[in-house]
Amino acid sequence: MANTKSAAKSARQSTKRRERNASVITGVKTRQKKLRAALAGGDAAVSKSEFSACSSALDKAVKSGTIHRNVANRRKSRLNKALVKATAAK
Repeated sequence: MANTKSAAKSARQSTKRRERNASVITGVKTRQKKLRAALAGGDAAVSKSEFSACSSALDKAVKSGTIHRNVANRRKSRLNKALVKATAAK
């Protein structure tokens, strides 16, 4: 329990941020799962559009400060590598 007004406000802000960040991270994970499913399905056009959406979601998460930019760049790089490998195999 907060002892001061500022500590109470800080606790409220932290709760809001935690909920917002959890929502953003969940959305990013969902996009990644959709991309992996599209890659497994083998449709190049769908995979490319899913990669674009996933990349956009990661960039937005970085912009809001939810995840670090290096984490987003690493994930985009790995997903792009998987996309190139899947499309080249066809």
